[in-house]
Amino acid sequence: MLRVLLGVATFALSLGPATGQLGVASGLPLPVLLAIAGVAAVAAWHAPRAWWPLAVVGAAAYAGLGIWPPIMLASYYAGTTLRRGRDVAAYLGAGALVVALSVAVGRAVGGARELVLATPVNAVFMAVLTIVVPLLAGLWIRARAEVLAAARERAERLEQEQVIRAEQARAHERARIAREMHDVVAHRVSLMVLHAGALEMRAPDDGTAQAAALIGGIGREALANLRDVLGVLRHDTSRDPQPTLADLDRLLEQSRELGIEVTRSDEGEARPLRDAVERTAYRVVQEALTNVHKHGGGAPTAVTLRFQGDDLEIEVRNAPSAAPGPELGPSGWGLVGLRERVELVGGTLAAGAAPDGGFRVRARIPA
Repeated sequence: MLRVLLGVATFALSLGPATGQLGVASGLPLPVLLAIAGVAAVAAWHAPRAWWPLAVVGAAAYAGLGIWPPIMLASYYAGTTLRRGRDVAAYLGAGALVVALSVAVGRAVGGARELVLATPVNAVFMAVLTIVVPLLAGLWIRARAEVLAAARERAERLEQEQVIRAEQARAHERARIAREMHDVVAHRVSLMVLHAGALEMRAPDDGTAQAAALIGGIGREALANLRDVLGVLRHDTSRDPQPTLADLDRLLEQSRELGIEVTRSDEGEARPLRDAVERTAYRVVQEALTNVHKHGGGAPTAVTLRFQGDDLEIEVRNAPSAAPGPELGPSGWGLVGLRERVELVGGTLAAGAAPDGGFRVRARIPA
């Protein structure tokens, strides 16, 4: 659109000098003068891509006929393009030759041409107006654009450096957390596994040995899960695969071995799910069973998976218990983290008292 406007404006502005006294004084027919203005318009249309054709047309039109718009526009685009000082000096030198030639032609033709273009004051004024000022304007526009581009580049570089520093800070913090978890949590769990193994070896009866073996197995699984978490913090891609619904029966069996009556039922037509959905569903059941162990007093628990349309619904519901569960430390953050995990995959989580007095955890996840 800009190129079209440049061409139309150049043609319109060139018509005045071409059809006025300066153009008529040349003795050329009017169609030829209009054709010259048209050629100047085409060159102006092409100027944003290459300014030198317009400069050639403008030099010839100004020196021979006194048509100034083409050379003025060419001077501007030359200023926006020329990079080296000697190129600018060469352009000014060529412009001075064009002005000198126009003065010579004006004196040879005489009349209005000599008065407008050949007198010293008018010649200098026209040279400044049509060559020097547009050239300086182009140089200023180009310099300003370069300054703005450099400022944008500097801002982008600073932003990238800030992002890198933030990533480095997060990496250091993740490494610090991983070290603390390894030094504190992993050490304590390892001791628990060792003591469970020792108890299994020295158990006075088979029941105690089985309970110790179960505790040791759960502790070893906790260590494996902890290694997975530490791998995430350390960006370790060689971690074991995360548990999915295929591992759910093993999780339920562990709860049964700890004395909780757990039943599982699947409703609807089972189908393959995204890995993120299966991992989230597994964690929902795992956290709900953990709460049953901690607060449910070993109450019977039902785990239900419902495949409903485009959603997977997981419900873990335990019956009311007369005996309170053992106190295993502060609680509440598990469900908060679980709700965040479910929402990350576009699902919803609800947890609260069931109508029969038990407790229910229900999650709905887009499958």
